[in-house]
Amino acid sequence: MKQLLIASTSTIYGSSYLEYLQPTLEVFFKNANTILFIPYARPGGISHDDYTAKAEKAFAKINKNVQGIHKCDNPAHAIKNAEAIFVGGGNTFVLVNTLYQNKLMEVLKSKIENGTPYLGTSAGSNITGVSMQTTNDMPIAYPPSFQTLGCIPFNINAHYLDPDIHSKHKGETRETRIKEFHTYHDVPVIGLREGSWLAVKNEDIILKGELSVRFFQKDKEPTELPPNTNFNNFN
Repeated sequence: MKQLLIASTSTIYGSSYLEYLQPTLEVFFKNANTILFIPYARPGGISHDDYTAKAEKAFAKINKNVQGIHKCDNPAHAIKNAEAIFVGGGNTFVLVNTLYQNKLMEVLKSKIENGTPYLGTSAGSNITGVSMQTTNDMPIAYPPSFQTLGCIPFNINAHYLDPDIHSKHKGETRETRIKEFHTYHDVPVIGLREGSWLAVKNEDIILKGELSVRFFQKDKEPTELPPNTNFNNFN
């Protein structure tokens, strides 16, 4: 039984780290005392220790302990024995590369598919899809593969932005880039806006939050899908 929360972001405007998700996290992690945190994505180059301290502060508000995987002598063993897992945001290339370097991608996938609660934000959400190929991040690391966890049958585009009709910028939009992806690949893509998340339980993948998502499929026009849409219907 899979249990995932796949959030576009950790922080929305005007709130602290994970604050907008706190009521949901209290329920989601109710049976876990300690959450294994994977800080590999290192947003802005933050150290693993400093990133873990940030997660510790947020989860202390709901009386949860946090263990940074970088402190574990055997990361694979830590994942196998985790009560719950949180993979934070940052650079998806760095995250994926580090998971492969440490031979953790398959271990993590197996753990999630066996029912361990998993929270991902931003890069941590991107890796729940079929591949990381719809990330917005710069390729500052070179992973051996773009294939990721495949816990959902889609790709995620976290922090999805709509075109600004008043902007004088004439470059590519997010929609343009995702359509370009679909000239080479068949995998559907969910454009997940800030403050939105997917709640996955077994085969159900339900959109939560107040905003719609932009849903992209190869050779079809993008569609807007409202909160509470179940993407299991699109498999």
